[in-house]
Amino acid sequence: PCWRVEQFVVAQECTRCSGFELKTIPACGSTGFIEKINCASSHRDEYKSCRSAALEAQRFWRFVGSALGVAAAAAALVVLRQRVLDRRALEKVRKQIESI
Repeated sequence: PCWRVEQFVVAQECTRCSGFELKTIPACGSTGFIEKINCASSHRDEYKSCRSAALEAQRFWRFVGSALGVAAAAAALVVLRQRVLDRRALEKVRKQIESI
């Protein structure tokens, strides 16, 4: 590709590939997004695979939300387990006192 060896200008910003583009443009295969570029020396228009900033932000916040959800669930399980262990300890102490 000319954009690896030449200077280039972005002619069209990073956009999601349509169904037709996914089948016809090989650059769409890796990320699902392409940008149209114009190479300066050879004056060729080519497509380059790119990453969408909006999609990356959405994935990041989805990850943060799922991590917080897992942390909340783990914290709830720890609290419930601690209550069970406290009840067992109190029951054991009560039985020891009753046996005296």
